[in-house]
Amino acid sequence: MVDDAVADVLGRARAAGVARFVVPGTTLADSREAAGIAAEHEDVAAAVGVHPHEAKGFDPERDGAALEELARRPEVVGVGEIGLDFHYDLSPRARQIEVLEWMLDLARRLDLPVILHNRQSGRDLLALLERVGPRENAGVFHSFTESADYGRKAIELGFCVSFSGMITFRSAENIRDAARGLPLEAMLVETDSPYLAPEPHRGKRCEPAFVVDTAKKLAEVLGVSFEQVAETTTSNCERLFFGRRP
Repeated sequence: MVDDAVADVLGRARAAGVARFVVPGTTLADSREAAGIAAEHEDVAAAVGVHPHEAKGFDPERDGAALEELARRPEVVGVGEIGLDFHYDLSPRARQIEVLEWMLDLARRLDLPVILHNRQSGRDLLALLERVGPRENAGVFHSFTESADYGRKAIELGFCVSFSGMITFRSAENIRDAARGLPLEAMLVETDSPYLAPEPHRGKRCEPAFVVDTAKKLAEVLGVSFEQVAETTTSNCERLFFGRRP
């Protein structure tokens, strides 16, 4: 995204009331871009990591030092987007697991939270995280689609769960059911830009301003006020990602 487009997107989000932004990476190259954007905007932070789709191109021995150098930059507040994707299998599963284990170790060593991708890999991902063990502010399951029972197990390991625009989709009653069974004190809301635009923006490129619509739907699902959801999820985000910033 060119600089003018970034400025426009941020401007629309700020006007909608969004106060903080976390821009995750999916490769070493775009993690550098994310860190660069964060360095130029006081209210933007970055996460750096390698998405499971891209795991096949990441060699920890060759590329690990460069990613760790990025992760140590002051504008970087997390390791992500990392995880497992057994739906598309664009990287071999064994490589996905290898890279994820390396990323989790990096995050633990640097005391950074992780942003986890999970698609049709929930059982394997949870088992891996249970082997690694719990820690405070471990990270977040982004665009959460698992059950409430799964979410409670993730929360016990120190994770938050984050709801994207999917919670507004008519077909996503399973996501709304999960949200009803989980504590707001462990929830975030997100846009997953440029994907998963919520109602009433379906079919458009998703952008951070739309997180307001996701928060409104979450409030409706939980039977609480929009203001309570906004205040609590903002506080959760601040604690998870920004508590360590100098």
